[in-house]
Amino acid sequence: MSEVVIKVENVSKQYRLGAVGTGTLSHDLNRMWARVRGKEDPFAKIGDTNDRTVKASSDFVWSLKDINFEVRHGEVLGIIGRNGAGKSTLLKILSRTTSPTTGKIKIKGRVASLLEVGTGFHPELTGKENIYLNGAILGMNKAEINRKFDEIVDFSGVERYIDTPVKRYSSGMYVRLAFAVAANLEPDILIVDEVLAVGDAEFQKKCIGKMKDVSVKEGRTVLFVSHNMVAVKSLCDSGVVLDNGRLVYTGTVRGAINLYNSNFSNVESSIRWPVEEAPGNDKAKITAINFETEDDFFCIENEIQMEIEFINLSDNHLLNVSVSIFDENEVYVLATPNPTRVPLSKGVYKSTCTIPKDFLNTGKYFFTVLLVGNNFEIITQLDKVVVLEIQEKGTNRNNFFGKWGGVVRPYFKWGNSLIN
Repeated sequence: MSEVVIKVENVSKQYRLGAVGTGTLSHDLNRMWARVRGKEDPFAKIGDTNDRTVKASSDFVWSLKDINFEVRHGEVLGIIGRNGAGKSTLLKILSRTTSPTTGKIKIKGRVASLLEVGTGFHPELTGKENIYLNGAILGMNKAEINRKFDEIVDFSGVERYIDTPVKRYSSGMYVRLAFAVAANLEPDILIVDEVLAVGDAEFQKKCIGKMKDVSVKEGRTVLFVSHNMVAVKSLCDSGVVLDNGRLVYTGTVRGAINLYNSNFSNVESSIRWPVEEAPGNDKAKITAINFETEDDFFCIENEIQMEIEFINLSDNHLLNVSVSIFDENEVYVLATPNPTRVPLSKGVYKSTCTIPKDFLNTGKYFFTVLLVGNNFEIITQLDKVVVLEIQEKGTNRNNFFGKWGGVVRPYFKWGNSLIN
């Protein structure tokens, strides 16, 4: 059996809401005095779980709580969970960009990480200079970096701009170069967050292929975070699931994906909140989300109306709604913002989005809803807050029954004619 290269033991991470650090000098002194006496951190006894749907009762929140798992040499581990589950915090601890509040991690080997756009790059340095800087941080000498330099530049596809300061790069160029550096400078462990979603489809496919080569051909360890279950399933051979900062599953990647998908089984197709509990802030709140159609169930052949009710709590405030749709495999189908942005007086409003007939395929679709205010401020973001299950009426016009391929199945008009 291959050796363990990452061991996470009882790792927890606590944050104080609305403040940097512990907040006061007295809190810091209390922590230090407890350490000197070999006692438990006094603030480890308090704090809420990381559940964004529940109003906080404490100033402290556990982003991670009592995480334990191991990763073996050459393993490709998928880390999945909803937004806010603690995935990025865990990767930052493993990358040693932040330290755990309690617990410890043991890592054997050189770690390269790609956590977010621009991580590890100096904006004033050119792309070429940043390649050498990152190589030095990974412990490589100049000769080793020189040997890999052309391969990195070729993979990134930014050769024309390699002598330009990276502060002038687009987010896509940033990610291209950052991934090329992380994957090609021969790390023992490669950590990749969902930052790859910034790149285009062609580059994402290229990155997945590179990570497969790194793990299978070169025998290196990869930790991969993504909301794209298709990518996770194709790349990873094991998985862990995080939920509200706790580890709820560790095992095969198929088991992890099945558990993750089942977590949405209690999501309804309509929801309404009392005003005092509605998600939002003192400017505006979403109070209800609902679907309507002409039949007793949602089917391909009918239009479906999605109604989003919100309350504006301040005069002359610009508000609009944006909706994103994901299928049950976490494939990002589309995003559709309401283009209307006019000053609204105080009151209750309703935005209606029409899903055309003959568009979404059969199956479950999860909807993320955003309420956006002035200067495109996100007032609230409700991830996969409602689900729509679309069925077949049984009178398919193409005389074809059963599950079609793809996430959409528009009804194109066809015609036949005799040409000879």
